[in-house]
Amino acid sequence: MRSSVVFLVFASVIAVWSAREPILVSVGSFLVVQDELVSADVIHVISGPDDRTDYAIQLYQRGYGKTLFFTGGWCDKIQGNHAERGKARAERQGVPPGAIAIDGSEVTSTYSEALRLREFIAASGEPIRSVIIVSDPYHMRRARWAYRRVLGKDVQVEMAPVPNGLFPYQRRWWVDAESRDYVRSEYVKMAYYYARYQFSWGPVKEWLASLDVD
Repeated sequence: MRSSVVFLVFASVIAVWSAREPILVSVGSFLVVQDELVSADVIHVISGPDDRTDYAIQLYQRGYGKTLFFTGGWCDKIQGNHAERGKARAERQGVPPGAIAIDGSEVTSTYSEALRLREFIAASGEPIRSVIIVSDPYHMRRARWAYRRVLGKDVQVEMAPVPNGLFPYQRRWWVDAESRDYVRSEYVKMAYYYARYQFSWGPVKEWLASLDVD
């Protein structure tokens, strides 16, 4: 009887350990949203690492968008303006200046970048009915929620995560400190976004606004 109990405990531990990796992979994969792209009016690059800009340029060169739109103001990390950096990088890679638009004003969050895009659409001389959003894979679910909420149903939103070859983070995110921090922070930020933009009001909403995260 005792040996049977020991065997069952041992077998249970092995089973849990064996299931650990698929579960952890699923935790990371849940954050990744990737649409089957069709040509859009605008390709919008959420400010951040240059790999986002490079992938957006590839999409433009493959005919997926008419205009590249860069947002983001001054960044201490790059010692420059995100939007202007994206524009310069795109021009160096052959994108015509007339196919590039920027908003270099300060942004404090992904949600505020979605607001900049909405302002750009409203001010456009031509109708904009569809946009492709480019960012990191683990950023996609939160970004989609924000952009759909801000742009509404009149603008089609397509999500285009940076491919693994350009994206520096790992699919087995739990074995790499930087990837692990990214995944953990995304779940925290998603919870914050729901609280900040959907379920809060009055003084609570004002307090949450003071905690804005990217």
